[in-house]
Amino acid sequence: DIIPQPLLDQYLSMTDPARAQTVDTEIAKHCAYSLPGVALTLGRQNWHCLKDTYETLASDVQWKVRRTLAFSIHELAVILGDQLTAADLVPIFNGFLKDLDEVRIGVLKHLYDFLKLLHADKRREYLYQLQEFVVTDNSRNWRFRYELAEQLILILELYNPNDVYDYLRHIALTLCSDKVSEVRWISFKLVVAILQKFYANSANALGLNFINELVVRFRHCSKWVGRQAFAFICQVGMFSFCFYVYI
Repeated sequence: DIIPQPLLDQYLSMTDPARAQTVDTEIAKHCAYSLPGVALTLGRQNWHCLKDTYETLASDVQWKVRRTLAFSIHELAVILGDQLTAADLVPIFNGFLKDLDEVRIGVLKHLYDFLKLLHADKRREYLYQLQEFVVTDNSRNWRFRYELAEQLILILELYNPNDVYDYLRHIALTLCSDKVSEVRWISFKLVVAILQKFYANSANALGLNFINELVVRFRHCSKWVGRQAFAFICQVGMFSFCFYVYI
């Protein structure tokens, strides 16, 4: 009643490998690009019509196809709702997390948008996996780490102060020592956001512990770049408080 069945059948046939050889070598990529729009048109009640096609595309040998899906999985999650997302999209999402960097970047750029749609208990399962984004196939791919820091600033609101201290704090400190200055600078903003998170939630003890760690790690660093990092962290927005605690 929504679209003609022959039209839907024609769309679903775009994943046929034979068509890639006779029609268009990138036909599967076009299918992946259009899938969120087709899903929105059909509605979540008709997701079963697309589920097999989505899973086929998600395991396509061409990384460009998987990359296309990775960039739009958060949009599809909004269309499908929390139950279908947990059942059908989370396994695909987990696969993308372990894929090539060209695919992982699609997930990373919208990591916050996807995680906020999950239930708190399911969302918490990804805390440990977040640190895996620090490691890339190519260490010179500094924009990947920059994107991670940007996403973590947003993701802070999804977790309680204890989880932030136990998991996200370590990632922030690692990024603050990155070889690329652009990554370090956005990471300084992340550190300040973490401190603000602690004090906004009255987790004063965690905040003081974190500041003491910053002082030991950067203020008293034997290398000038570490001491410079401490100065920049203060400059970003917490100068007076950091100076008070240090004194």
